[in-house]
Order: sequence, then structure tokens, then C-alpha cells
Amino acid sequence: MKSSRLSRQTAAFILVLFSQCVSGKDCMCELNTLQPPFPMEKFNSIQTAAGQCTKSITSTQFEEVSVLMVGVQERLEHLEKSVSVLEKEDDGDLYSAVSVRIIELELAEILELMGKMNKTIRSHMQISQSTATKLQSMTDSMQELEAFDLSHVVNKQRENQRIKQELVECQHELQATHPPPTPRPRHCPQGQLVNVTGPRTYSLTSYGTSYPYGAWGKDPKPAPGKEDTYWLVALTTSSVYANYVRHYSSLSTMLVGVGAEDSTISYANPTTNSIEGPNVVQYGGALYYNCYNSPSVCRFNISDHSITNTPLPENTGYSNKFSFGHLGALYHHTDLDFATDESGVWVVYSTIENFGNVILSVVIEGSPPSLGRTWNTSLYKRSATNTFMVCGVLYATRFLDKQTEEIFYSFDTETGEERYDLKIRIKKMQTNIQSLNYNPRDRMLYAYSDAYIVSYSTVFQ
Repeated sequence: MKSSRLSRQTAAFILVLFSQCVSGKDCMCELNTLQPPFPMEKFNSIQTAAGQCTKSITSTQFEEVSVLMVGVQERLEHLEKSVSVLEKEDDGDLYSAVSVRIIELELAEILELMGKMNKTIRSHMQISQSTATKLQSMTDSMQELEAFDLSHVVNKQRENQRIKQELVECQHELQATHPPPTPRPRHCPQGQLVNVTGPRTYSLTSYGTSYPYGAWGKDPKPAPGKEDTYWLVALTTSSVYANYVRHYSSLSTMLVGVGAEDSTISYANPTTNSIEGPNVVQYGGALYYNCYNSPSVCRFNISDHSITNTPLPENTGYSNKFSFGHLGALYHHTDLDFATDESGVWVVYSTIENFGNVILSVVIEGSPPSLGRTWNTSLYKRSATNTFMVCGVLYATRFLDKQTEEIFYSFDTETGEERYDLKIRIKKMQTNIQSLNYNPRDRMLYAYSDAYIVSYSTVFQ
């Protein structure tokens, strides 16, 4: 073999020397390279380091700061309102003492969140610095390894990938059709629900532990001067029905159980106008609830005490036909669930024709009220413990254990999309949550839990 037969590229990095050749048998030769051997150990170490970076850094870690900042912002807003309430209260130190205690608790929560946020930021800075150093080291090492690519395979692969991407984009443009009309955007500026924090409020009601079923909250569409008013309904007879709603001028008065104003719905026990079940809401100065022993929506006007109603579709379940529940318990008389959100009032129920699955209808304000658009879902009602609405999206919860409730399901009325994979946890203070409702004015969830009133903050993406 003569050196002239070797290509210039081959001659640049190898040299072949014949050592011996036995007649009629294979020739034995020695191959020497002018280039050093490829450092496989170094290459393997770079792959290992890259894999460790991928496992050690997740998107959830970097979302923590955003979630904590939202929590601090919401608590500062609540603190500002509490301070405003304190400035207005001057009635012998009774309310002021409660307000001061509330402010102390809110300040403690803010300081705790700030501590968590600072700790998280410092941790992220350490991760960023460490990762930047590792990336720079891996980049330098890879550039050194590219020197062994004498045939420029890597550069050609990059060029091929670029050309393939341009070809895909070109084909997509050729096959593209005119986009459909832009759908009407839903009025939900805060974004998607991603977490529930708290509780913010946790207190026994003035009724004590005798009445575990009920509901409470704030009117999302209050009358002027009633923006800070809270309402409370406790099922005071066998945890089945109630005949009046109680109002408090502020959260402070509600927590100490003074200054209540009762509005009587019915004086007899019970009548068709009585409240059946705990799933009650107040909206626009009216109380919406399940008419007693009837598959109907009742509307109680708080100002003039008038009552009107509208029937639900035929074969709608009532009186424990399609209640909420879980494997260990049934939430009695929860066949109808009412909810409020940015758009108004909704009612959740089930029918025999829909096999006990959840049906969602808009409740149109009026005297009497009426039903608007209706959606059928695939969610079996007895598999859920509660439902609530946010920006036209129905959310359902389920019982995980005595300490945890989970938001696991959503149904978007705008797109019809159903999801069963949300996995948003709610920390419980009592075993059961009998009612749960969202208020779009303060973005709080109001829960009635085994005779306790509990509130939670919602976190949006």
C-alpha cells in the first residue's frame, strides 16, 4: 500500500504501518492515529451531568415564588380592609378588640409568607448559580469534543434539522385553512384556578356544634352599603331544613356572634318555601335554595320577604335521590347545589334520564326566576362532595381523607371540555365540607364544615 493512495483527510490523522506478512495467510498490521483517542469517559460524564440537571430542576420549583407573591398580595388587600374596618369601629372596644386580633393574625400570615418567599428565592438563586456553572462547564466540554468531529457530522446534522424545520413550516403554510371566528372571550381576567390556600377564617358559628349542616358567605352582587355584609344559614331542624337567614354587618360581628339580623322565610315547620339542604347562595339581595320537598328553585327576596319559585326538569332528583357523597358517607339533602360566579347564579342537579350525572343550568334573575342554558356532564353526582363555579367553569371536589379535600374535576361551559385530573388540594379543619361556594368579588371560597365556617383564598395562574 502506497501513501499516494490515501486520501488527504485520512493521511491527516492516521498512519498505517505493516509489521509482517506470512505467505498465503492474513497480513498483520499496526494502526496508529495521529489524533488522541476519543474521551468517552468525559462524554459520559457530560451526559450524566445533563441528566441530573433535568431531574433536579422542575417548573414547579419556579412557580413557588409566583404563588407566594400572589398570596402576599391577597393578604395585604385583606389587611387593608381589616384596618379600614378597625378605623370605623368605636363601640366600647368590643369590636375593636376582635378587629385587632384579626389584624394580628393577618400580619402573622404575611410575615410567614414573606419568610417562605425569601427562603425560596435564596434557594432558587443557589440553584441558578450552580446550574449556570454546570452549563458553562458542559458547553466548554462539548466544544472541545467537537474537535474530534473531523467530518463535520454535527454541523451537518444541525443544518439538516434546520432545513427539515423550514420544510415542515412551508408545508403547513400551504395546507393552512382560514382560522375560525375568534370565540367570545370569557370575563376571567385572573386566569385559571391553580391552587387553594388557607384557611383564612376558621370559627364555630353562634349556633355551636349542634347544627353541622349549613352555608355562609358574601353576596357577589350586594346592594349599596351591604358590601361587607355576611349571610349565614344553618339547618336548625334535623340537619334537613331551615326557615330563616341570618345577616351580620361585618366578619368581626359574625365571629363573635353579635348584632345578627334574622330574615324569616317561613313561620311553619316546614312548608314548601322552607330551605331544604345546605347548598344555599345569596346573589343580588336574594337567597336561592332548594324548595322543601320539591325539585324546584326558590328565590327569597330579602328586602320585601317575597318568595317565588321555578320547577326543574321532570324527573329531577330531590330528597336524597341524587345527593353528594363518597364511599364513607352520604351528604343528605344535597340533591340541588347552587353556585355563584362572575356571571350570576347556577344550579347543579341530576335526573334519571341523565343516569344521575351532573346537570348544570343558568338561573336567570327575576321574580319568579327561570332557567337558562343547560349542560349535561359525565360526572356522576354521588362521586363528588361539592361543586362551585368560577368564570363559567364548574369545579367538583371529592373526599380524600379527614384532612384533605381535592378539586378533581372541571367542566368548561364555553368549550364543553371536561377534565378529571386537576388534583388541587384543600386543607380541611373538620372531616366534612357540607357546602362550598366561590365569591368573585373577593375571590374566596366559603365552606361550611361540620358546624364551622371556613374560608379559603384562591390562586390563579
